[in-house]
Amino acid sequence: MMNEIQFLMFPAFSTGIIILAHKIIICPLIFGFLIYKFRRRRLSSFEGVESFLQSDNKLAPIRYSYLDIKKMTKNFKDKLGQGGYGSVYKGKLRSGHLVAVKLLGKSAANGQDFINEIATIGRIHHVNVVELVGYCAERSKRALIFDFMPNGSLDKYVFNREKASSLDWDMKFKIIVEVARGIRYLHDGCDFRILHFDIKPHNILLDDKFVAKISDFGLAKLCSTNKDTVTLTAARGTIGYVAPELINRGIGLVSYKADVYSFGMLLIEILNLNKDLTRNNGESSKYFPNWIYDHLNQGMNINIGHVDENDDRIIGRKMTIVALWCIQMSPENRPSMSKVLEMLEGDVDHLQIPNFPTYMAGNEEESWATDSNASISLLDDNNGSGIIEIISNS
Repeated sequence: MMNEIQFLMFPAFSTGIIILAHKIIICPLIFGFLIYKFRRRRLSSFEGVESFLQSDNKLAPIRYSYLDIKKMTKNFKDKLGQGGYGSVYKGKLRSGHLVAVKLLGKSAANGQDFINEIATIGRIHHVNVVELVGYCAERSKRALIFDFMPNGSLDKYVFNREKASSLDWDMKFKIIVEVARGIRYLHDGCDFRILHFDIKPHNILLDDKFVAKISDFGLAKLCSTNKDTVTLTAARGTIGYVAPELINRGIGLVSYKADVYSFGMLLIEILNLNKDLTRNNGESSKYFPNWIYDHLNQGMNINIGHVDENDDRIIGRKMTIVALWCIQMSPENRPSMSKVLEMLEGDVDHLQIPNFPTYMAGNEEESWATDSNASISLLDDNNGSGIIEIISNS
């Protein structure tokens, strides 16, 4: 009887052994295959960066090892700031030159933002564009080394009332003109046109003499100087500064005029128009450009805060009119940065107020509020339709 039971159990036992052995063999194979794919994907991203760095791209900055980065930052001792890209640390080169080391995080592991920055500021030099001193590309370790800016970024003076009062209107106007010169250089002063796509106070750095320098070229795009428009498969910016054609392609084609729009919104931030004007006048529900148009067309002055001198009022009026030209909904109606500089440096009495576009009417304040901390991504699917993805940075 026992022999019969053992005889009947043996096939089942054998089958169990075979199934178990099959799993023991297959599972490591699957696990190994996944590791292989992961490593190949990472290796591919490393190879992409290396391929770019080894190509004949006329890069000026110096390449440093990760050990060099650790030494110049004293093992990342003095942290200056942090964002979605990673962290920034204060460092010092052997020469004693102070630098800011931007250590890219894992979110930038594909290397595209890294390549964008190297491909743009790594090949140009302008007094109003931050200088890329060097970089590190050692396997997954990526870092960008810039000149250190003692006075930080412009947003600290725009959004902090105490610091904002430390800049008089002459200094604010000087900074705006310098930013305009920097953008004009990117658009027309190089062998290739650079579209920044993320002009905002956070990306304007100030040196020890408060000279403005444009920074953060992670979203930039290169194009030929003889091309007026570009084709984007992915574009990112910050809500309130991103041009409307990046969100709705029906408004117009994407071009360097997107940076002009962002510059206009930067002007409005410095003037502090969208936060104080409508609130102080009991019209908080009114979209602030509408309010500005109404006042200017009625010959009324725009109150831009603590202004005692007539010259400051002239500066405020000039910046306001230029801002209205820059934030025209249609890209075709916006001036070039050369024209913007001409208006800023010219006589305010010669400036014309742009016609108010009727399709801007209505309450759009919520959708274009510039005090948002969200970022926006515009991606194109295979069918070419726009997909908007909002990502909170808070």
